[in-house]
Amino acid sequence: MQLLLQQVLAGIATGGIYACIALAIVMIYQAIDNLNFAQGEMAMFSTFIAWQLIQWGVPYWAAFAATIVISCAGGIAIERVLFHPIRRAPALSHVAAFIALVAILNSLAGFLWDFTVKTFPTPFGSHSLFGNGLISAHDAGMIAATLVLLTLLFLFFRHTRIGLAMRAAAENPESARLSGIRVGWMFALGWGLAAAIGAVAGMLIAPVVFLEPNMMVSILLYGFAAAVVGGLTSPLGAVVGGFAVGVVENLVGTFVPYVGRELKLTIALVLIIAVLTLRPSGLFGKPVVHRV
Repeated sequence: MQLLLQQVLAGIATGGIYACIALAIVMIYQAIDNLNFAQGEMAMFSTFIAWQLIQWGVPYWAAFAATIVISCAGGIAIERVLFHPIRRAPALSHVAAFIALVAILNSLAGFLWDFTVKTFPTPFGSHSLFGNGLISAHDAGMIAATLVLLTLLFLFFRHTRIGLAMRAAAENPESARLSGIRVGWMFALGWGLAAAIGAVAGMLIAPVVFLEPNMMVSILLYGFAAAVVGGLTSPLGAVVGGFAVGVVENLVGTFVPYVGRELKLTIALVLIIAVLTLRPSGLFGKPVVHRV
């Protein structure tokens, strides 16, 4: 029973990270109707920025906050410079741009900080929280930080003018534009928030997976699985899907024979295929209707 509870709590902790990545994916998907294949590399690069600030002697939480601001500005810049000019281009152009962004960020991180594995500090500690091995202090900190972030985002989108404008721009760009909302800048701000959310996810998971340019490859795949399970049109679904994928991944990897740690990544692929086959819009997503 203790092992089951331990794996559920660990799954919730990592599921919170998947939820953040999935939420960032959904935010950009609603803006440009395409998946951001560079979300993981953006989060990785932001985490390296935080690591560098800490190496320069900046206190952890100051580096944490500064990285969020820098990442938000970087996300806005990427949208304005790279994706705004090709907004109306074919989907294949967006895919090519994402692939180029992945290669640029990965190579630049390797050039600046090399490809050796680095340790990333945790402000929560690595000891057992209650002394019984049920949950580590870092896992508990990840859960708390994720819940705080998701709560702040909920309040932002529900109770601020900018948040409401961003929701309107995502749901109905033409009507929002007629209402005086600057839809293009709302999309850019969405990119900035997605980059900031990814930065938080990267900094929280780095002490677990260690820091190197390819650290977010598997995390991004789980994030895609969470977004597909919850629904690419539903931010709430992305969050629920993230926690669900985290728990299922841990339980199957622990209790299902022959799966173990080596085949845990295939669980994300199986979930993606199963959901796309049975319910393409996801558990919380709305079916998309195209009028012809």
